Amino acid sequence: MDASYAIEATGLQCGYENKIVLRELSFAVPKGELFFIIGGSGCGKSTLLRHLIGLHQPTQGTVKFFGNVFDSRDQAARRALLKTFGVLFQSGALWSSLTLRENVALPLELHTSLSKRERGDLAALKLAQVGLAGFEEYYPSEISGGMRKRAGLARALALDPAIVFFDEPSAGLDPITSRKLDELILQVRDTFGTTCVVVSHELASIFSIADRVMLLARDQPGCVAIGDPRQLARTSDDPRVREFFQHGDFSAQLA
Repeated sequence: MDASYAIEATGLQCGYENKIVLRELSFAVPKGELFFIIGGSGCGKSTLLRHLIGLHQPTQGTVKFFGNVFDSRDQAARRALLKTFGVLFQSGALWSSLTLRENVALPLELHTSLSKRERGDLAALKLAQVGLAGFEEYYPSEISGGMRKRAGLARALALDPAIVFFDEPSAGLDPITSRKLDELILQVRDTFGTTCVVVSHELASIFSIADRVMLLARDQPGCVAIGDPRQLARTSDDPRVREFFQHGDFSAQLA
């Protein structure tokens, strides 16, 4: 493994207090890949995400970003890392008292020396990139759930991150809105070369845009399978893999 990888995780053990959720987890995500962390409820997807973005420190193992070891206990390193990736939380996590422009401008205020006007202009540009031109002065309560997800993505993109993490981006969205968000995620990757790590259990999204997936399962605190989702669905003999991918009618996706 080398700096050609956006993320390298080696021997990770993740958990809370005395409960181990994941152990001996090793994987690598090349630059520019659209990588999904998948599995059913309770398998550790969100736990892994929280450890990757530094909200929790792994009890064992290391995480590297572009070849550099990240230790969330090092505050200087943490601040530097925050400038290199963005996060789209499941709810969008927008500040209800701020307009969309102000929400998107907030990372710019915290991490750049841009003037207020420059921050506002750049925030408007980021909103336009996700299809929200003209909504800069709206508050989160005044727009739909899908639009809030787009605004959250605009904020995640504010600092032109090399990596964007998505926590269940399709949660709570209707199929049409979910598909449009998938297209937007793909557009972000293809336009900016951004590495995208997506936590999801939505098969429609997985088959539509994922380059590779890593499947986690509740009965094994580690990686069950990793690879192209279509190939795994067609060829894996692991009953946990087959059970996950055969949930619902997605035979057309496997043709």
